Amino acid sequence: MNALLHAAVPAAAGYLLGSIPVADLVARRGAVDLRRVGDGNPGYWNARASFGRRAALPVLVGDIAKGAAAAAVGRFAAASGDWRPPVVATGAAMAGHAWPVFAGFRGGRAVATFIGGALVLSPRAGAVATAGGCVVGAAAGSFPRGVHAGFVAYPLAQLVVDGRVRTAATGALMTFIGLRFLTARRPDPASGDAA
Repeated sequence: MNALLHAAVPAAAGYLLGSIPVADLVARRGAVDLRRVGDGNPGYWNARASFGRRAALPVLVGDIAKGAAAAAVGRFAAASGDWRPPVVATGAAMAGHAWPVFAGFRGGRAVATFIGGALVLSPRAGAVATAGGCVVGAAAGSFPRGVHAGFVAYPLAQLVVDGRVRTAATGALMTFIGLRFLTARRPDPASGDAA
């Protein structure tokens, strides 16, 4: 029963945190439905393309904060030394971001939410990935390339600092993002639909 609580509380809290529709809250100021413009994704990249980098920054910060807060709840609920509840909470936050209860179960791809959780799950790997991403992004003059480099660096750094099992758990979370990209529907301009 105790083990169930250690998983259930972080999962529920993570899902509810992930469901906070940060992009929708920011987009309302501009009276734009991000599901009907650009790539139809209510997240940072589409907000940036629709509103500009500065106006979209609160979306990035808010979505990262959701993942970090969820992982922190998981860490707080975990028995001493148990790394699994924060992973469960991060995964639940990603699911909440993808299928948010507060936004009709039509959400984003959970990239930024994963980043926030990852920084709490393995701060040392997160520091290495962030530094590597900043270096590559600055050298290439491209924020997206920096993010991609950070995504590659994170599991490699985590493998060194946390070992294979925890890195495999992170790999499962990263696979979720890949599946979201594969299953995301694009807006159909003819019908006005954007899921």
